[in-house]
This record gives sequence, structure tokens and C-alpha cells, in this order.
Amino acid sequence: MKFTYDTGIRRKLFSNVRLCGSWDANGRHSEKWSERPMREAIASDGAVVFEADLELQPSEVGKEFFWTVLHDGPLGLDREGIVNEQDGMGHDALHRKFWLTDDPRQEERYYLTHVRRLGARKVRVAGSDEPGLRFAVWAPNAQGVEVVFGDPKHGYIADDGTGIDPGRPVFVLEKREEGVWSTGPEKEAALRRFRDFAGAPYMYRIKNEDGRVVYRTDLYSRAQVGTGDKNPEGKPYQGTPAELNGVVSCSVVVDTELVQADVSPGADPKAVVSEDEFWRDEFNHLTPFPHRIDDLVIYELHVGSLGFGSDRPGNFHDAIALVDYLTELGVNAVELLPIAEANGTRTWGYGNSHHFAIESSAGGRDLFRHFVRACHQRGIAVIVDVVYNHYVPNGERAQWHYDSEREENNVYYWYEGKPSDYPSPDGGYLDNLSTGFAPRFHDEMVRKLFISSAAALVMDFHVDGFRVDQTTSIHAYNVVHADGRPAGGANLAGAKFLRELSRTLRLLRPATLLTCEDHSDWVLVTEHPDGAGLGFDATWYSNFYHNLIGDTGRGPECANLLKTAGMGGNGELAFSRFAEILATTKRKAVVYHESHDEAGNSEHSARTLMVAINADGSAPPPTGDLRRIAEARVRFVAGMTLLSAGTPMFLMGEEIGATKDFTYDGFLEKREDLLGERQGNGRFLFRFYRELIRLRRRHHTFATANIEIMLVHDADRVLAFHRWKGPEHYIVVSTLRDDGWPEGYVVPVPNDAQGKWREIFTSDADVYGGSGVTNEETLDVVEGKLNVKVPARGFVVLRHVPQT
Repeated sequence: MKFTYDTGIRRKLFSNVRLCGSWDANGRHSEKWSERPMREAIASDGAVVFEADLELQPSEVGKEFFWTVLHDGPLGLDREGIVNEQDGMGHDALHRKFWLTDDPRQEERYYLTHVRRLGARKVRVAGSDEPGLRFAVWAPNAQGVEVVFGDPKHGYIADDGTGIDPGRPVFVLEKREEGVWSTGPEKEAALRRFRDFAGAPYMYRIKNEDGRVVYRTDLYSRAQVGTGDKNPEGKPYQGTPAELNGVVSCSVVVDTELVQADVSPGADPKAVVSEDEFWRDEFNHLTPFPHRIDDLVIYELHVGSLGFGSDRPGNFHDAIALVDYLTELGVNAVELLPIAEANGTRTWGYGNSHHFAIESSAGGRDLFRHFVRACHQRGIAVIVDVVYNHYVPNGERAQWHYDSEREENNVYYWYEGKPSDYPSPDGGYLDNLSTGFAPRFHDEMVRKLFISSAAALVMDFHVDGFRVDQTTSIHAYNVVHADGRPAGGANLAGAKFLRELSRTLRLLRPATLLTCEDHSDWVLVTEHPDGAGLGFDATWYSNFYHNLIGDTGRGPECANLLKTAGMGGNGELAFSRFAEILATTKRKAVVYHESHDEAGNSEHSARTLMVAINADGSAPPPTGDLRRIAEARVRFVAGMTLLSAGTPMFLMGEEIGATKDFTYDGFLEKREDLLGERQGNGRFLFRFYRELIRLRRRHHTFATANIEIMLVHDADRVLAFHRWKGPEHYIVVSTLRDDGWPEGYVVPVPNDAQGKWREIFTSDADVYGGSGVTNEETLDVVEGKLNVKVPARGFVVLRHVPQT
């Protein structure tokens, strides 16, 4: 029999690949596994595969065998190449199993990814130098599947078939293993030339389990028609392709191995280069590039909120134009809100449908590649926010009822039991505190959809990492829709999915940066996936935000520092509570004083500059002395974030004092003029951010987990903490007192850092719009303490002067 290990990717990453299994050298079942080399080959779709032949004795027919693959690769030597866990066997069951039959054609095949397995793919054609086209779709419940092509003048096929291009043939797909239907040039002569179909709109015409004909998009498509919001809702459509919402429009045949050479307005879209040529000058080796989560300073960016002054959402042209601004600011990572094809244009992107397709209204796949390359050339890593806890709610042409209208066979959705078990047919779906029902994570094909899309972002787009949205919804929050019963099996399957995701990405690119939004405080979230861990480098630490800012209506259990300070007065502040939170930032955390969720979108929330004066986005921006007070408090909270032991992040616009509410449905009307404000009202804050970021990146001590609270006093509104690495010592002394401590405040120093200290940063510098409160050139330790001048609503950073 034959064994195949299909990587699903073109890049050659693995060597010394071996097949290991529960048989001996004589082809008999054995508890002691043996191994044999696998030969490398290139599949017709261009994927690197490894193959081996094995003879098992006829006497072993009917027995159960296990097998796996070992290889050397980016992650190291003798690494397991199979990342999927056997159902019900736990996190360490990384192998496949089969029962031997008497069929001489029996074959075992494992797909590491489905990057090239499904969708409309360019393939090698026997006897021809020109590539052909293959279609493949997973539809296990379908009675029949065809590919039909849409009229390119409209890009939409109605439920009655209106919109099908009569000039294109209809291709019938054949059902193969695992419910995959496919056809290609070996069956259809018309598919022997890929170039005849490049750019063509298409859909799958499916005869579903119930015998009804439905039209479905390709969930593995690399592009969707349309850059607009129009949903014809299944009716005939005579408008232009550009007006369409990509969630419901036709999919597009795309050559993924070519990139538009020049994406500037008016450039020839047919002038293309190969992937290899495009990425050749990706990095400037004189510019440092971050590879560890600890080294990052993250700028959270929503592309659609760019394009100030235009009548359209922002796009990757605007993002590329912003790269020089980001470079000047000094951040070395940009985290993009979701960029997968999503529902409409007025969106943050969290209701997405086609995970392999880059949002068309943002410019699509080639423009995104140019953005990534521009960032990399300037030493900026690109992290993408991905949403795996639900699908777009109106995805009838995407995941919903893809090949069956029977709820229990709704293949992309988890369903408990049968519809007859509930008063309403939707009772068996799972809620998970997201905006849709939970995905069917017990099915490997569903898990592979998400995992393979992430692998494609790493391999094809050179994305450096991911922020996985609300992972608690995946592994902890699942309940039955009908009655709220906990769905423990779904939680276990969700955890398995997250382990498989991190294993796959680490296998392909060990330096992939993985963060997540997780509210479980589960220690295994950031443990290695070789064990039971989920494999993330860090989690978003929302408690840091709620205690530091406190504008979302949390109760007295949170410190609510900025919100309380913004109310005025010099009363007691809960610095002791915040100090506890600050001390825990060493626990693999992404910390932030503003993110997309809490900048006006959550109830009671507003931009940081407005919270600093107890106002919201409906109030006029502060001016004069009120602006000066607000900016001082903003500098304080930014300092707590950037000098903590976590990985710091902040939302776009914080660096210029954004004041408008940032909401999921109102961002177009409330865009901030980043470039204009950087030279105008926001110039002082921009310079402050730039120089504080530079301090953090220059002094590597701040990228360590070493942090110790030296002093906290609620009535005095003072907090001092110690950061160190080896012989280097730093102390941050801060206050939210309205008149500060200009005559000095006594703080202790570490026992091994006596002698002299020097101020290296003050948030109150004149160039930041401050009052200029600063300390002498050096401060002397007296009886283990320093007397430090602390500016109003600000902080200073002191560095120990080593004794010579």
C-alpha cells in the first residue's frame, strides 16, 4: 500500500522525512514501531509531498494499524509531521490509524494543510507545458456538484440561475474521499489551460441532501467579486460587480503564484511578477526586525478607518502611505483588524466568511502583499486579527446550509442531537458569546479550513503572526442554544482545534507570533502545544485596561484610575489594586490602554483623551488648559503600558490624542486625520509616544518579565516600580496627583542598586507640552531611598548609575 504526506504548500521546508508505524520489517503488526524513508515529490497542484510504499502480510488483513511521520525542518530535528489529534484520544495522540483491507489499491494520505487541496487551483497537465485548472469542494452531504460561471458584467448568480454565463461550459464534479468533489484537466479537456479561466467568476451549483439546487461560493476562494454592500438576496441582479457584497457574490479564479508588480493608481494590472521575485527585497538587513513577542510595540490598525477626507473606506493604498508615519512613531508591529472577506464595507471585519480571500474593498490580495512588504522593509512585523469562533451571520451562500438543510448535517456548524429534541429546530446549535453559532470543531475538515487559511497567510502573504479573536468562545463558553446547557464536548474540541492551529503554524514557521483574546485565566492557553497547552505566546490582558482606564462601567473591583482621576480632585485612588495588576503583566500578556473594543464602542467607553477629563465622544475636544491636563493624564497611562512587563499595544490615533468615538458602524464618519493632527494639535503627544517607544526598544530591560512594585500609596496617588536585567536597574515613579510632587517623593531602591541614579525620561518635558518638572543630573541614595521629583499627572524613569 502507499502512504502520502501532503504538505499542501509549495515551499520546501522538510527533509529526512520518514514513515513510522506499528508494523515490523516483515510486514506484520507490531507494538514496536519501525520506520522507513519517504521520497520527495511535487504533486500536480505544486504542493511538496512525501511518499512511501509498504507491503503488509495478507494475514494482517482486518487489523488496526497506526502511523505517523517524522522529519527535520524549521522547528528542529525529528519533529512529528502530523499535527491532528485522534478523536477522543487526547493531545498526545498525534498519529493516524487504519484497518488493513484486502484491496491492493489501499492508500493512506495525510494533508498537513488544505492550502492547495481545495478551491480553484492551478495544476500541472500531463504532456503539456501549460498549467490547467482543478476545482475541488468539500460537500459531504451533496447529491451532486457542478461548477458554473457567472456573467463577468454582473458577477452574481441568482437562486434561479439567472446570471450564469452561457458562453462558459458547466463542469460536473465527481465525489471522492472524505466528501470532496473535484474535476480537472484529466477529465475535462476545456480545463487544460488555466489562462482561459483566470479572473473568471464562478460558483458551485449543488444538489443538496434534500434534492434542492442551491448556489454556493467557494470557501477556499482567493478572491470574491465586489467591493460594495449590495446583497441581491438571491434575486436576479443587473448591477455592476463593484457594487456587490463579496460574501454573497461569485468567487474568482486567481493565479496565486503571480503578484501585480505595481499597485499605484493607474498602473497596469496585467504587469505581474512571480512570488519569488516579488519577495526578493522583502527585508532591509540594516533594519532590525522583531522575532519575539517580548520585543514588540504593537499598533492596532483598522484599515477601513484610514482615508481621512475621502468618501470611501480606507484601503491598503492608505495603509502603505501610513508606513512612513509608523516608522517615525517607532512601533515595530502593526496588528490589523480582520482583513478576510467580510459582510459589507462599513465593518471592522469580525463578520467574515471567506478566510482565504482578502477583503476586496480594502484592495485585495496583491495590495495587501505590497503593504506587508513595505512594513517588512522598515522593520515592522504584520499581525492579523482572525475570527474562528463564528461565521458571518447572513452566510447562506457561504457556510450556512452549505450542502444540506437538515440542521444536524449543517456541516460547518456544531449541532447537538436532532431537531426533534427541541421546541425549535435551531435549539441544537451552540451559543458561545460571539455573534453567531459555534463552528463544528469536532470535524477535521472544518478545523482544516481555519488552519489552512492561517497557513496561507503565513506562506503566501508572509504574515508574521495572529491575534485570534475571543478564544474563550472556542474552548470555554459553548452552551446549547435551546436551554443554555454547557456543551463540554464542544469546549474540548475547541481546545483541540487551537492546539492543532498552533502546532501547524509552529511547524511551518516557528517564529510565528501567536496572541489571543482570552478571558479564562487558564494557564494552558500560553503553554506549549507539545503538551496540553494551546500554544499562544501571550493573551490580551483586558484587566490591565479595566483597572488602568476604567471607563466601561466596571464596579469597585477595578481600580478605574483614569476615569476616577478625570472626575477631578485629589482624593484617594486605588493604586494598590492597579499595582497588583501591573505586577502580573510578566505573565505572557499583551497590555493596552486602548483597543478597538473600548474606544467608544463598548457602553460608557470613549477615547483615552476624553476619559481623562470625564467626557465622551459627543463632547467637544478639549482645548487650552483642559487639553494640557488631559494630555498629561494620557501620558501617564501610556507610560504604564509601555513600561510594563507585558507586550505593549495601543489603538491607532492614541498617539495624536484622538477624541472621536471609534465604533464598528460609525468609523467612516468619525475618522481621525492622523497625518494632519501629527503636525497640529497632536504634535506634543506624537513626540512623547515616539520618544517613549524609543526608550523601551533601546533599553532591552523593558522587554523582560522582571518587574517589582517598590512603593504604592493610594492617598498620595503614587506608584513606583522596578525593572531590571542583570546589572541594569530602572525605577519608574508615577503619580496622578494634580499638583504632583515637585519637591520630591521618597521611594526605596533595590538593595543591589545603591549609589547614584540618573533621570533618563520625564513625561513632563517641555517638548511634550509639559511644565518641565525634572530631576537633577544625578540623585544620591540615602539610607536605601531616593527623593524623586514627580510631575503632576506624570512619571519619571530613573536609571541606576553603576559604580566604577
